[in-house]
Amino acid sequence: MTTMSDDTDARRATMVADIVADAKATAPHTGRETFSQRVLDAMAAVPRHAFVRPDDLARAYVNGPLPIGQGQTISQPFVVALMTDVLELNGSDRVLEIGVGSGYQTAILAKLAAHVYGVEVLPGLASAAEARLSAQGARNVTVRTGDGTLGWPEHAPYDAILVGAAPSAMPEALVAQLKPGGRMIIPVGRGRLTQELLLVKKDSSGAVSQRSVLPVQFVPLVKG
Repeated sequence: MTTMSDDTDARRATMVADIVADAKATAPHTGRETFSQRVLDAMAAVPRHAFVRPDDLARAYVNGPLPIGQGQTISQPFVVALMTDVLELNGSDRVLEIGVGSGYQTAILAKLAAHVYGVEVLPGLASAAEARLSAQGARNVTVRTGDGTLGWPEHAPYDAILVGAAPSAMPEALVAQLKPGGRMIIPVGRGRLTQELLLVKKDSSGAVSQRSVLPVQFVPLVKG
């Protein structure tokens, strides 16, 4: 007899297979034909259905974005995996996440980093994400409500920064909080049809470079 757990595991495996297929299809843009096994294992381990609204449980493992309320979304699983993969996290990294949302991306990062500091501008989303992350046993996460464009300077500098909403221009505060040798992945653009997912790197001397990874559509980054 097929159980709920069996069904969820099968749907999650299908989602990961879809991510792998999308990685190959988008490789001409991203330069990444495959993602690291650590990232794929994290995507396979985190129960996305625990981070979506009850009405969306049937679609929890569809490879697409879903609304989470207050005009925000949980990102497409492929995009979550891509953004995570380009950061090339190791177990000792300290990560800043801007735009915690439902907490799903946070949970993925927590599987791969030493600690994740998350900033969410909407108090209701921040508190709900904290509860979900606690229920999932993510003990290496700290979430606060605040203006993501300002980052979280008290814990800077960060080995990696992931921004889950799109500012119209690069926030200088986030670049400043990136450690030399660090990486940031961020969607930038004024409209959903003109956004680019940018990989920003700061070298050991502090010089900053960036390249476009993929055209994307994210909700705007809201200032506090």
